[in-house]
Amino acid sequence: MNFDFIPSSTQTMLSQIFWTVGWIPLAAILLWGAKEIWLVYIRTQWAKTVNFIVLAIDIPRNNAQSPKAVENLLSYLAGAHFVPSVIKKYWVGVFQLSISLEIVSIDGYIQFLVYTPEKFRDLVESSFYSQYPDAEITEVNDYTGGIPQRYPDNEYNLYGCEFTYKTNSAYPIKTYKEFEHIFGEPETQFKDPMATLIDLYSSLRPGEQVWLQIILIPIDFSWVSIGDREIKKILKEKDDSSSNFVDTIFDTIMSWLSLFGDTLFGGDEDKKKTKEEPLKMLMLKPKEKKQAEYIQLKTSKLGYEVKIRFIYSAKKELFNRAKVVSGMVGFMKQFADMDLNNLKPDMVKTATNASFFFKKAIIAGRQNRILQYYQQRNDTSGLSPIIMNIEELATLWHFPIEAVVKAPMVQKAPGRKAEAPVSLPVSEASGAVDLESIFGAGGAKKNRLSGQTAGLSASADNGAAGLEIFADTAPPDEKPAIVQTKKPDAKTADNSGDGLEIFADTAPPDEKPAIVQTKKPDAKTADIKAAPPENLPIG
Repeated sequence: MNFDFIPSSTQTMLSQIFWTVGWIPLAAILLWGAKEIWLVYIRTQWAKTVNFIVLAIDIPRNNAQSPKAVENLLSYLAGAHFVPSVIKKYWVGVFQLSISLEIVSIDGYIQFLVYTPEKFRDLVESSFYSQYPDAEITEVNDYTGGIPQRYPDNEYNLYGCEFTYKTNSAYPIKTYKEFEHIFGEPETQFKDPMATLIDLYSSLRPGEQVWLQIILIPIDFSWVSIGDREIKKILKEKDDSSSNFVDTIFDTIMSWLSLFGDTLFGGDEDKKKTKEEPLKMLMLKPKEKKQAEYIQLKTSKLGYEVKIRFIYSAKKELFNRAKVVSGMVGFMKQFADMDLNNLKPDMVKTATNASFFFKKAIIAGRQNRILQYYQQRNDTSGLSPIIMNIEELATLWHFPIEAVVKAPMVQKAPGRKAEAPVSLPVSEASGAVDLESIFGAGGAKKNRLSGQTAGLSASADNGAAGLEIFADTAPPDEKPAIVQTKKPDAKTADNSGDGLEIFADTAPPDEKPAIVQTKKPDAKTADIKAAPPENLPIG
């Protein structure tokens, strides 16, 4: 028998195998790498065409809105999701844009911020105004340039890391609904988990800064399948989506053989009944039952891909890692559920520390990388994103409830805005109101409203009608008292009259109102400010 087809040596055999089929995996790897390099390049070029802005969110004092309000606005922000076409994705470089929710403390002053593409500004403002109608939203400069940009630095030190899930994204963390209890006054029954973070932020001294960043990447509804697969594992059901082609063929053949046997020899119906499995949920352990239930609840709400970063920067003589870093980790541990999931700092890849060799070089490299990723709001570098639903996100990022959290250092809107009465004379000031910077030089707020100076302004025209001031001194059911200033005549206009007469509505309605005569000021007392007369009916 002739065996000439068998290779004469192992080297020849391997060479033939490679040139026959072995080059295919290598070519696939090279093509995949070329595709990734191309995507990075075109996405970087396209990202340069997108303009981003930073919006400061100030809500009125005495906020009583629960985190449910933030949950509602997050569901509205999900409208930023879009799916680019194949040409736009692989030729133009279009990708899903993200929105960053941030809470920062600079020298102890706390500000809630949103970093967003400018094209989504109307979407962001509408979402916040829908839940907080009296909020103030102003555009500010990016605060991340207020610290040294390269490390190590002679004056400043920096610590940073990313937070991630302990287990996979199907399992939820503890949410704000589990911080409610039935004891105490109604307004204090919610134990706001933001209290610990606000207390930590308020304790910072001049020269210290803490930044917390939560990047939201809108996604579609396909992420729900992650929870479905995990529930099947808990119930010990076979996951058909994870079976390979060979398993599918084998199962099909076996089912055909079983069907052929039942048809040929007859099936035992009683035997089939004894093989039916009992209700699986009743056979689960309490922990497994809780996991299946909470996974189902998590996947019932909208979700985002999420990246969480934290940076602490301070002058070296003020740097207190034990207080700030431990405090931030403690804030995240509030949301831990040992049966489900929790957030933990990543100490392996992104944390700015090192254990053994080349510690200084490794720490400096990590410091520069995490600062760069934070400033760019980079949603691809670092750890892989986790998936959180809107209830979990509202637990991590919401405005503190003032009945529970005393936060005097949180920037707030001055109060509820209302239009002035029609009869109230108002002098209009042209242009927008310039507010002071909250984040150092160049960070002036740009007010979205035109400024108006409300008050009482005397008319420069002596021929104008007299001024009417409505003083709320009468009971609610009666007409308010009116103080009228008599129209100045020619005598009083040139300082030759008897002074100004003020009619006070203190007499009964059918009688002439009493007259309060004010003494004409002379040259000696003209510059002396005195309190108004006690009988002047002005509230």
